[in-house]
Amino acid sequence: MSVDLERLRASLLSAPADGDFVQEDGGEGLPLTPAAVLFPIVLREDGHTVLLTQRTAHLRDHAGQISFPGGRVEAADKSPLHTALRETEEEIGLPRKQVEILGYLPEYRTGTGFRVTPVVALVTPPFELALDPFEVAEAFEVPLSFLLDPANHQRHSLHYRGALRHFFAMPYGDYFIWGATAGMIRSLTERLGLHGA
Repeated sequence: MSVDLERLRASLLSAPADGDFVQEDGGEGLPLTPAAVLFPIVLREDGHTVLLTQRTAHLRDHAGQISFPGGRVEAADKSPLHTALRETEEEIGLPRKQVEILGYLPEYRTGTGFRVTPVVALVTPPFELALDPFEVAEAFEVPLSFLLDPANHQRHSLHYRGALRHFFAMPYGDYFIWGATAGMIRSLTERLGLHGA
């Protein structure tokens, strides 16, 4: 399944939208910390990929999980875009000049109390990454076509805070992509009309 970049661009929001959000199961009513992530689509000649990171095991929030580069909004950040680009540079050393912004997905409200603005962007190779060893254990790429294919979206559930929570996961090789990262990928799949059952 190939993805037409113009169709992709047309499916996105041109700016972060107030009131347009995706609510993760279990997060209703939590106080929300603003954050932003970069959803980086790498323009590889043999098929576009998505650049993801694995967080280090000792972090307080989402330790060891697969995630997009990004993090909390800081007081000096002018916009969610600024946050996403700053955090991406800090975490993996991806220079801003390699990044072309396509648009935004609806805000994603996590079950752990974050309201995340996903910034979708194209990344042009070649580039060299410089990982922050405190935050990032690894950076890797997954084919975009794999992530957007509903056949690869598994439904899971777990008990968390005294209730059964439901979530999507997209296992890829040794990587278990789930939680907010899988939810944001699912959000793009739905906006492209690919969500299936």
